[in-house]
Parts: sequence; structure tokens; C-alpha cells
Amino acid sequence: MKTAVEAPPIMNGPWGVVAFRRFMSAHLISATGSAMAPLALAYSVIERGGGAGSLGLVLATNTVPTIVFLLAGGVLADRLSRSRILFVGNLLAAGAQSALAVTVATGHATTASIAVCGFVSGTAASFIVPAAQGAVAQMVPAEHVQRANVLLRLPGNAVKVLGPVVGGLVVAASGAAWALAWDAFTFAAAAVLLLGLRLDAPPGGTGGVPADLRAGWTGFWSRTWLWTYTVAGTVLVAAWLAGFQLLGPLVAAQQYAGARDWGLVQAAFASGLLAGTLVCLRWRPHRLLTVAVSAGGALALPLTCMACGVALPVVLLASSLAGLGLDVAIVAWTTAFQQHVPQAEQGRMSAFNGVGERLAIPLGYLITALASRVWDSRSVLLACAGLIAAAAVLNLCVPEVYRINRLTDPAT
Repeated sequence: MKTAVEAPPIMNGPWGVVAFRRFMSAHLISATGSAMAPLALAYSVIERGGGAGSLGLVLATNTVPTIVFLLAGGVLADRLSRSRILFVGNLLAAGAQSALAVTVATGHATTASIAVCGFVSGTAASFIVPAAQGAVAQMVPAEHVQRANVLLRLPGNAVKVLGPVVGGLVVAASGAAWALAWDAFTFAAAAVLLLGLRLDAPPGGTGGVPADLRAGWTGFWSRTWLWTYTVAGTVLVAAWLAGFQLLGPLVAAQQYAGARDWGLVQAAFASGLLAGTLVCLRWRPHRLLTVAVSAGGALALPLTCMACGVALPVVLLASSLAGLGLDVAIVAWTTAFQQHVPQAEQGRMSAFNGVGERLAIPLGYLITALASRVWDSRSVLLACAGLIAAAAVLNLCVPEVYRINRLTDPAT
């Protein structure tokens, strides 16, 4: 018999939560612009006559604030209304992309002005990311968290497949300004949707910011499964970026048909991401963190295949499996995080984890620069694959990994 304190069941899983439908709509709209933005940003620099140095400066100014301000974003996400932070963050990003689109369209854009707009966008992202991580668990009951994460990733992965293609057509037909304007519009539309989202501030956060940071670090360090996963993830992401994103096109040019075959490899990887999302719609593993660590190790497959010079169809299959494994890992990890970290700490824990992942970007490129002086590209690829496999295996040696399992009862 149902007692008076029991909440009524939510029909249709996360779809039964009005706030989640609004949040997902904002996420999907914003994703359509974000999928075009990197290509449009690159060509806005190229159209101004900039080279590799100018593009590197622009990309760096977009990345640096996500490292510098992410911890501050995590603290605020545990002290203020996360829906309000999401609204302000999207509005700030919309303003930065609008200014960039106008300067590019009017011919007044310079490397410095593009870099400034990128810095503002990166700053907005550093506040959006930890707030979004905690918002999902705040809106959706624990038993529906995995499905909510899958529903958020499903359209996003589909957009990743189509977005760059559409963005390329838009840039080729009318220039980078229109693609940047669309990105600005999607951020503004997302902000309007999030304005109607009402999430209370998490409990706690009564001390100052330094005290919250110290408490957050203590909580992060006390959870061995959390910091070991972050360290392993930093190594894994660095090796993946160095191997796939940086060396992949070079190896494709050396032993395959260059850009054409590399495009097929990237499409196979994106298709694997989409397939992984579909798998997570049906599969609800009990050992969440074990699955996340193991599935992430699949990223070593395409690097190994390209390093060994196997036939292109095998590389495409390996890339698809890597994409599938990565998406399963992301969904399992996100679900474990949201179920095992208290609401009042999720912003800071997400920020500490996110700093590790973002440090992997310069770390990966540094590893490649140093290793390429000693080894050829295929040897470095094989070394990157070995680092990914080693990070996964060593992380599986942590006993706490096997205790972070699915909580079927929200009160557990």
C-alpha cells in the first residue's frame, strides 16, 4: 500500500519531467550551433589571412579560460541556482558569438578580436559545464538518470554527424559569418528556454569561496574512485587527442588516400558514438564504473590498427567500436557520478574532474611534439594506444571501482 509520503511514479521516464524536457530542448538547439562553430571559427581566421599561428592563438584563448575558471564555475554551481547559471552562461556565449559574427561579416575581424570573443565563449563554458552536470540529477530521480543522460546524448551525437557537413556547406556558400550567427542564435534560444527553468540552489555553501574550494578538494580526494578515474582519464584523453586528432590525418595521408579516407574514419567514429547511445537506451549495467573504465579502453583500437598499417575497412570497424565504447563509457560514468556524489557537491566534483580532462589537451599535444622528435608517426600512434590501454588496466586495479554500482533505490 502506498504511504502518504511516497511520490507518485513518473510516467515515461525523464520525459514525464517538464523541467527535463525544457532542458533537453535547450541542449539540442545549442548543439546544432556548436557543431558548426569550430569549422566556422577556423575559416574566420583563414579568411582574414591568418595561418597556423593565428589559429593556434584563437584555439588557445578559447581553451585556457575553461581551465582557469572551471573551479570557480563548480563552486558557484554548488552555491547558486544552476538554472540561473545556465541562463547567464548561454546569454554570455550568445553575446560573444554575435559580436564575432558581426565583426567577421563587416570585415573588421582581426586575430585579436576573434581571440577575445573566443575567450568570452570559453569563460561562459566554464560556468555552463558544472551547472549542467548537477542540473540533470536535480531534475530527474535516480532511477531515471541513465535514460536522461542517453536522451541528452542521442540528438547531440546525431548532430555531430550532420553538423560539420552542414556547417561546411554554409561556410562554403555564404562565408563563416552566417554559421557564427547561427551559433549565436542557438545560444540565445537556449537561454530563453532555460529562463523558464526553476531549480533551487543546492543546500550548503554557507562559507566563503576559498572554504568551499578546500571542502571540495577534500571531498574529491577522499573519493579514491573519483580522483583515480580523473587521472586515468587525463592520460587517456591526452593520448587519444595526440593519436587520433593530431597524428591520425598525417598517417592517413601517408598510408591511405588522405583526406577522403580520413573523412571516412571520422564518420565511422561518429557513427559509433551514435550506436553507443542506442545501446545505452536498452542496457543498464549494474557495475557502472567498471563498465566506464573498460569501455574507454576501446579508444586504443583504431590507433593500433593505423599504427600497424592494416586495411582501411579494419580501421573503420575499429573506429566504430571506439566510438561505441566511448559513448557507453560517458553514459556509465555520468550516471555513476550523479548517483554517488551528493547534490551539494556535484558542481565542484565535476569541475575538478573537468580540469583534468582539459589539461589533457595541451598535455597531449606536448607529448606528440616531444615524441615526434624521436619516433615516426606510426610509432607514436602505437605508444598512444599503449598509454590508453595501460590507463584503463591500471584504473581497473583500484578496488573502489568495483563498488561504484547502480543505485536502483533513490534512497540508497
